[in-house]
Amino acid sequence: MSNEVLRVGIVGAGANTVSKHIPGLQAIDGVQIVSVCNRSRQSSQRVADQFAIPTIYDEWWQLVSAPDTDAIIIGTWPYLHCQATLAALEVEKHVLVEARMAMNLDEARQMLDKSQTKRHLVTQIVPSPFSFGVDATIKRLIAEGYLGDILAIEVHDHGGAFLDSTSPLTWRQDADRSGLNVMSLGIWYETVMRWVGEATMVMAMGKTFVKMRRDQESDSMKAVHIPEHLAVLADMACGAQATFSISHITGLLPTREAILFGSEGTLSFSGGRLYGGRRGDETMSEMTIPAQEQASWRVEEEFVGAIRGMERIQYTTFDAGVKYMHFTEAVARSRITGEAISLL
Repeated sequence: MSNEVLRVGIVGAGANTVSKHIPGLQAIDGVQIVSVCNRSRQSSQRVADQFAIPTIYDEWWQLVSAPDTDAIIIGTWPYLHCQATLAALEVEKHVLVEARMAMNLDEARQMLDKSQTKRHLVTQIVPSPFSFGVDATIKRLIAEGYLGDILAIEVHDHGGAFLDSTSPLTWRQDADRSGLNVMSLGIWYETVMRWVGEATMVMAMGKTFVKMRRDQESDSMKAVHIPEHLAVLADMACGAQATFSISHITGLLPTREAILFGSEGTLSFSGGRLYGGRRGDETMSEMTIPAQEQASWRVEEEFVGAIRGMERIQYTTFDAGVKYMHFTEAVARSRITGEAISLL
């Protein structure tokens, strides 16, 4: 397909799709976005008018099955990711699906299994973007022994806002739309996996302080099951113990950082910058990121490049998605049962 026009259809035109995927794809030579289907005909038409997309569909399955596309972007909430992915692969379409991969581990495995029967098609998940600029440097430093043995990993993602008990239900708080995904947990675990690999066991506790919120779609109150404050303790295959603290109730204390503690050194990723220090140093200092190790958002370019046979998907494969959904489901099970859950 290297010399052919790549025709793309959009299922779900949310914020990330409108701000990233559509402009990114339209900037690539030989790519045409030919159709869109959002949650209503009116919203589909607005997106079509904004980006000069010629065709709108009333139903997502009509767009996926139509013969006018070669690849499908699935930008919906997780509730439709599995169903739309399976349908697209069945009719021989490449798939780029928004993160998180699926509602739960079973759906993620269905998606991976289907993709493995269609290896000639490209499948990709929109990746966690937090650490693009430092991933290669952190992995190199670990390989060079900068940390020594990795002993502990700490992740803190605190929004810095006080609990909002009156705001309406969002899709991230609605298990019917987001499944078992909780706040930024899956994003951070995907990031940590890039650096050190997977977890082998988890224990978790979470707290939902506002038990019911108004669902604007139905104009009725709906129970909330997704935590607003979450603590996860994990054993990692690399030998480290990891903690993930994710919260939407930390008033006046915004924090977003990941720290790797080793027997010989420490690395801290905070505010988009990497800091490090080794045994004998008095303080940590900002690390220089070599130009060849700096990366940035190129999700759409990578997707198209893989379809054209020019590269392979690195950020993020369905295999990696299943791994982070395995972790996400184990966290949910531990929260419910109070038990440690093995991932082996």
